[in-house]
Amino acid sequence: MTSTTSTADMKKSAAAELFPRTVMLAGQDPEATRKEIEACFTATFDRYESLFTTLVSEESYIRKSIPLRHPLIFYLGHPATFYVNKLVLAKLLPSRIDPRMESTFAVGVDEMSWDDLNEDHYEWPTVDEVMAYRGKVRAAVLQLIRELPLTLPIGWDSPFWPIVMGIEHERIHLETSSVLIRQQLLHLVTPQKEWEPLRISGEPPENSLITVPGGEVTLGKDFDDAFYGWDNEYGHHKGEVDEFKASQFLVSNSEFLEFVEAGGYLSDEFWSEEGLGWRNFAEAKHPTFWVWKNEWHLRLMTEEVEMPWDWPVEVNFHEAKAFCNWKSAQLGQPVRMPTEDEWHRLAEEAGVSELENDTPANANLHLDHGASSCPVTRFQHGQWFDVVGNVWQWIETPTYPFPGFDVHPLYDDFTTPTFDNQHNLIKGGSWISCGNETRLSARYAFRRHFFQHAGFRYVVSDAEVKMPSAYYESDARMAEYAEFHYGDEWFGVANFPQALANKALASMAGRQKARALDLGCASGRSSFELAREFEHVDGVDFSANFIRQGVEMAEQKVLRYTRVEEGELVSYQERTLASLELEDSAERVNFHQGDACNLKPQFNHYDLVLAANLIDRLYKPSQFLQSIHERINAGGILMIASPYTWLEEYTPKEEWIGGFKRDGENVTTLEGLKELLEPHFRMISEPEKVPFVIRETMHKYQHSLSEVTLWERRS
Repeated sequence: MTSTTSTADMKKSAAAELFPRTVMLAGQDPEATRKEIEACFTATFDRYESLFTTLVSEESYIRKSIPLRHPLIFYLGHPATFYVNKLVLAKLLPSRIDPRMESTFAVGVDEMSWDDLNEDHYEWPTVDEVMAYRGKVRAAVLQLIRELPLTLPIGWDSPFWPIVMGIEHERIHLETSSVLIRQQLLHLVTPQKEWEPLRISGEPPENSLITVPGGEVTLGKDFDDAFYGWDNEYGHHKGEVDEFKASQFLVSNSEFLEFVEAGGYLSDEFWSEEGLGWRNFAEAKHPTFWVWKNEWHLRLMTEEVEMPWDWPVEVNFHEAKAFCNWKSAQLGQPVRMPTEDEWHRLAEEAGVSELENDTPANANLHLDHGASSCPVTRFQHGQWFDVVGNVWQWIETPTYPFPGFDVHPLYDDFTTPTFDNQHNLIKGGSWISCGNETRLSARYAFRRHFFQHAGFRYVVSDAEVKMPSAYYESDARMAEYAEFHYGDEWFGVANFPQALANKALASMAGRQKARALDLGCASGRSSFELAREFEHVDGVDFSANFIRQGVEMAEQKVLRYTRVEEGELVSYQERTLASLELEDSAERVNFHQGDACNLKPQFNHYDLVLAANLIDRLYKPSQFLQSIHERINAGGILMIASPYTWLEEYTPKEEWIGGFKRDGENVTTLEGLKELLEPHFRMISEPEKVPFVIRETMHKYQHSLSEVTLWERRS
C-alpha cells in the first residue's frame, strides 16, 4: 500500500519548519492575525535566547567582544527592556516590570566612532537574573497579545504596533548579536546544533560584468502599507538610473585575496581619508574575519574553518571602497559599489520578489538554509547571483529620509541619528536577516567602519554618485528660524515672511517686476515668495548659516530641522517648496552672503528692495539708509519692516536712528527714517504694524509687531 503527499501538505510541512516571516498587518480575520503575531513573537523570543546558548560562561557575557560595543549581557537584556519601555510609553503596560533592568539595558546600542573608546564600568546583572526577567517580559507581552482589542489593518496608532515593533527590533538584534558572538574570543563560544554553519564550498567563480538597463525606480511606502516598516522606509522617492554594469557575483574571498596579495592594505592611494584613518588605527592588513594559521581560515560564529574561497568576503565599507578603487585601476574603468537606486534597478531586472510564507527562500535568507554564508554560486537571480541574501551589500548611498518622512512617536530616534552622512546603507540581507530585514523596502545603515555580515558587489558606471540631502538642522536658533519661515502658523498670525512678500507684491501693482533684493533674507521664505512674480530675486544675509538654509531649499526643494518641543525633546520637521506652492520660484532665486552696510557693486538696478527686521540689527543703519537708493531704479520701491528693537549688542547707541532722546525730546525710529530717506524717497503709505510670532518651544512663543513702511525712489 502506498500513500501520496499533496503539494499543499508539503508546503504546510515546510512552512511549519520555517522561521515565521513578518506578519501581514492587513486582512479580514483579526483573530487569525492575532495568532500569527503570537507565533511570530514566541518564535523570535525563543530563537533569540537560543543564540546565547553558544556562550560558554559568565565571562562570555561580560567580556566585551569589541571595545566599541557593550558586552553580550547587554544584548541579552536589551530587546526585552525595549518591549517594556515602548509598551509603558504606549500606556499598554500599567507599570514597569523591573526598573533596574529597564534602565540598565535601555540604551547604548549604536556603535561609536572607531576611535571613540568607551571604558565606562557597568554593574551588570547575572545571566540568570536577565533570563528570569526575560521570562516575566514574555508573559506580559503574551497576555497583551491575547487580550488587547485588535482591528485590522494594524497601523501606527494601533496598540499592536509597538508589539510588532518589538518583534522586529528583537530580530535586528538576533543578527547584530550574532556578529558580536562571531567577534568574541573563540574559547568563550561553543557550537550548537541549531546554529550549525553550512559545510559546502567549491571552486570560486570568475566574476564578470553584466549590463543592467537604465530605468526609473520608485522607492518608499505609504503609511497604510500592509507590512511593518521602520520610519525611514516611508515617504516616496523617484530616481532615474542610467545603464550600468554589475558584477555577476558578490566579491568572493578568492577575488578579494587578489587585492590583499597585491598590497591593497598597504597602498594609501586606494583608501579614502576616513578609510585610511580607520585602517591605520585598526592596523588592518586583511579582512577582520580572516585568520592566518599557516594558511587562511575563516572565523564563523562559533568556530574557525578552512577558508571557503567561493564564499562572499565580509568587510566594512572602507575595505570595499578601497577594493573598488584598486579594481578601477586594474580595469581602467570607474568601479564602485551601487547606489541605492541602482541596487533596486538591479533587483527589478533580476526579477527578485518578496519571500513567500510557505516556501524556503531562493536565497540565503531568514535562516532557511543554515547559520552561515554559502558559495556565491548557489542562489541565482536572473543573470546574477545573491542579489539578495548571503551577506548584506554595502551601498554608496548614505542613509537619508525620503520626502514625506516622519518618525513614530514611540521610537523617534530609530533613524534620525544616522542622518549624518556617516552611515551608509546596506541592502539585500544576510543569512540571518529575518522579518522586515528581508523585505526589499528595508533600509538599514551602519557607520562605514562597522562590521556586519556584510560584503559587496561592484558596478561599472560613468554616472556620478549624488549625495542625498540627509541633514536635519539641529542648532536651536537656526531651527527656530526655519520654523519661523517655513513652519506652522500660530495663534492665527499669518506667516510673517510670506505676509511681507505679499504686501511688497501688492505695492508693485502696475510697476515693473524684473529684479528684487531681499536684504536680511534669513532662511529665504520671502525671496521665494517674491519670485512668484519677479523675474529674478537676490536673497542676501550676513549669516552663512541662514544662506545655507536658503540654498538647501532652492537646490533640494526640501528643508529639514528639529523643532524643540520641551527641554531635550524635539520633533522632526520637513518642509518642501512643493507643499508651499513655491517650487517654480526656486530657479529665479539666488542666495548670497553679504553685508547690507557694504554691498558688493553687482547688487543694483532693483525694482524692489525688501529689508525685513533688518535696520535694528545693523552696525551702521544710517549708512545703509543713506546709500540704498543707489541700488534701486527710479520709481522702484523700498520696503522696510522693523520692530525697532534697538540693542547695543547689535548697534552702538550712537548709531541708533531712533528710540532715544535728543535735546530732551523723543526721537522715534520713524522720524529717523524720514530724515535719512526723504532726500531720495517719498513715503507712499501710512506705516502699518504687522504681527509675527516666533516659536521657541511648544509652550513658549514670542509675539511681536513689526512696523512696515513703503518708500518710492524719486526720479
